[in-house]
This record gives sequence, structure tokens and C-alpha cells, in this order.
Amino acid sequence: MANAARTTYREVFAEPVFRTLFLTRTLAITADTLRIVALSVLVFTTTGSALAAAIAFGAGFLPQALGGVLLGSLSDRLAPRALITAGYAVECVAALALALIAMPAAVSVLVVAGVAVLTPAFNGASARLIADRLTGDAYVVGRSVSNVASAGAQLVGLAAGGAAVALLGPRTALLLTAGAHLVGALGVRLFLPRLDRPSRGTGSAVAQSWTATRELLSDREVRRLALIQWLPPTFAVGAEALLIPYAAARHFPPSVTGLLLAAVPLGMLTSGVLVGRLVRPAGRERLVAPLIASLGVGILILVLPAPLPVALAALFVVGFGFAYSLGIQRAFLDALPETFRGQGFALLATGMMTMQGLGPLVAGAVAQWASIPAALAGCGVAAVVTAVVVATVHNRQMAAMVSAVRS
Repeated sequence: MANAARTTYREVFAEPVFRTLFLTRTLAITADTLRIVALSVLVFTTTGSALAAAIAFGAGFLPQALGGVLLGSLSDRLAPRALITAGYAVECVAALALALIAMPAAVSVLVVAGVAVLTPAFNGASARLIADRLTGDAYVVGRSVSNVASAGAQLVGLAAGGAAVALLGPRTALLLTAGAHLVGALGVRLFLPRLDRPSRGTGSAVAQSWTATRELLSDREVRRLALIQWLPPTFAVGAEALLIPYAAARHFPPSVTGLLLAAVPLGMLTSGVLVGRLVRPAGRERLVAPLIASLGVGILILVLPAPLPVALAALFVVGFGFAYSLGIQRAFLDALPETFRGQGFALLATGMMTMQGLGPLVAGAVAQWASIPAALAGCGVAAVVTAVVVATVHNRQMAAMVSAVRS
């Protein structure tokens, strides 16, 4: 594993299944980002409540915890093409309802939350399919280019979202998101081949999901690798959630708030290309702990009275540190039982969304109770401590695995 040769982007995109899923998913992420911006503006203009707008902004995150635990087995029970197509179709219908029906803000949030409950099953099916079609280093490179596209889509969605809402209004912007998801559904239905129909299992999907979740989390290796992928983004997103009040406290011009928010995904995009494409598999594994540490150090720099260029550079470093996950993903895939592979990816995505939903709540509470610098310091220190634990525990485990393979 450690000495495997690098795979090129050309080899990854030569796989038609990955190509279809990559293009449709990138479009969907752009649409989701646009939907978040448009719905937040719509709720704020309707209610005048900043809290309601914030709840609308995060409504698609925490409910995924329920869906991942109770419905994740659908990723392994249903045919992937039908399930992924249905996922984009549901997103399309929800966006149409938000755009065309003058519903109360609470109902709008419930619509988004309801779709979020189903999201882990759809995403788990896509991730399982990619893992089945890409093997060895191709899988990691495929995830790398997907991360790059995701960061780019978020940048485009944030930039285009604000412009679209300002120019067209939030409801028309929501219609655009519906159209994008419709294109995604048609793309999967027309260009994704009809592949294997996994075993439907026995009993209800909810019972199987709960059983599989318990079995996965009881596996020490799966649990360890999942936690490594969950914790650093939690601290980073907690810090990101404070950027608007941080900019105000530092008396930065309002016009630079967007730059601060964009610096993290820009760093993610850059590191996805450099680490995913130029670093060999063994090098990615060795970089896990240093990259997590750099993420934490970038947050800690914000605690200092740094000028704007330094703050932007620090946030870029935070985003760059996200490339640590490329050194974990192959090991996580190998640790998953093949029968629960879709559920495993659904659980991973669910945990990441849940933790990234909780991170801002905790960081915001600390900032309210103590101060913004105290909350940022807590996020940064937690990330650095995680890096130290990874450097001792995870690296020892990886060395043992390499020795076992060589013997």
C-alpha cells in the first residue's frame, strides 16, 4: 500500500461511472450552496430574524444524523442508479416547493431538514459505487479530485449565490437550484449504467441500518479512522462560524468578509490538487498529522492581532490542512466490511455533517460566554492536540499494518 504508484487524473476520469457521478455531484454541490444562501435571505426578509436565518442556513446538516443511523442501509439495499436519481429528484421537488409556495419560515426549514434526513442514503450509494469502481490509489485520487471540485463548487456557489439572489431574488434563485438538481437527476438516469442490485437484506431498512451502525462503530479500526476524519473539520468549521463577528471585532471593512470566508475553500482546493496529484501514497499517509497540526496553527494565528493579509493567509492554511484526509481514506475503505460499505460511507458523511453542525454551536457558545479569541483558541488547540494523538496512535497503527503486509 505504501509503495503503490500514483494514479493520474486521466486514468480516474477514464472510468465512466466516476465521470458521471463527479459531474452531477459537482453541479449538485453548487446548487446546494446557492440554495443555502437563497433560503437564508428569503427567511431573513420574511421574518427579520437573524436567528431564523442562521437556523435556515444550517438546517441541512444536523438532521443527517438521524438519516445516517436509520436509513443508511438503503445505500447497500437498493440499486444505485435508481437511488441516486431519486435523491436529486427529491432535491429538485423541495427547491420547487420552497420557490413557488409561500410557506412559513418554520415549514421551509422543515422541508430542508426532511430532505437532509434522506441525504446520507443517496450520498452513501454514490460513495459505495465509486469505491467499487476505483481501486488502489485511483480511489484516493478520485476522492482528491472530488474534494477539489467540491471546494470549487462551494466558491462558485457562494459567489454566484449572492449575485443571483441580489439580481434575481431568492425565489428565482431557488428555481435555479431546482433546475440544477433536475439536470443532475437526468444525468444519472441517462449516463450511469444500470449496475448491480445489492442484496436487499432481511427485515426493515431501519432495523438493518441500526444494526449495521452499531456493528461499524463497535469496530475499533473503523471508529478510530472515522474520528480522525470527523474531528479536525469540526474545529475548523467552528472557527469559520466566528469569522463574521471576528471581522467586525477586528474592524475589518465589511467588503472583506467574503474574502475571509472564501480563503478556507481556496486552501482546500489548492491542497487537493497538490497533495492528491503530486504526493505519493506513502507521503500522504505521513502528512496526516502535520496537516492536521497546520490546520490548528492556522486557527491559532487568528487569536493574535494579525493584519488582514496574515488573517487571510492563516485561513488559507486552515483550508490547506484539510488534505490530511487523503492519507486516511484508503485505510478507511479497507477497514469497512464489504457488505456494509455503503452504510459505512453514509455513516462517515453523517458524522461529518453532524459534527460540523455541532462545532459552530459550541464555538458560538464559548464566544458568547467568554470571547471570540477564547473560542478560536479552543478550536486551534483542540486541532493541534488531535494532531499529536494521530502522530502517536495512528502512525503506530499504520506502521504495524505496513510491517504485516511486508511480512
